[in-house]
Amino acid sequence: MTLFRNHYRVETTRLREWDYAAAGWYFVTICTWKMTCFFGEVERGEMGLSAIGEIADAYWKEIPHHFVNACLDIHVIMPNHVHGIIGIITDPDRNDSLDSQPCRDVACNVSTDGFKNPAMSEISPKAGSLGVMMRSYKAAVTRWCRKNGHDNFGWQARFYDHIIRSERAFEAIRTYILNNPLQWDFDWNHPKHFNHL
Repeated sequence: MTLFRNHYRVETTRLREWDYAAAGWYFVTICTWKMTCFFGEVERGEMGLSAIGEIADAYWKEIPHHFVNACLDIHVIMPNHVHGIIGIITDPDRNDSLDSQPCRDVACNVSTDGFKNPAMSEISPKAGSLGVMMRSYKAAVTRWCRKNGHDNFGWQARFYDHIIRSERAFEAIRTYILNNPLQWDFDWNHPKHFNHL
């Protein structure tokens, strides 16, 4: 932990040497403020979305319409978090099937192309980077909530990501996301694990 403006903060989980605008697949998790279940409930292994959950789902699906270098694989809206696989492509003209099967030919076997010179540190996230996409998504959902009387809605300050480096990892993560509602009672994000908040 480091001190920033006289407050301790958790260090970023981003790889400092990785260019998050580089082509590849990313597994993303975004959590709500204090793990509050704003998005709905899981009943019998199926997610029932609240009004906020429906917006979170709809706005996630719209990400490629706002970022031409983005494509989506599967995602799930859970009661207090969102899991999704998002691809970044360097040639948007190759991404012609956003509404069907996503552009799986984006390098699943991530090369060293995403690693940047450590001396070339960025002051702010690069346009079209994963960070900019997630910040825009979170802001859009929050704006909708404020306009529609859900003033208590909030996100955790950061998001979690994992660079998917192989087809095997890709399939394992897809399976995890698909099964997430079935595993909700055992999920570390379940409110029973956060009764101290």
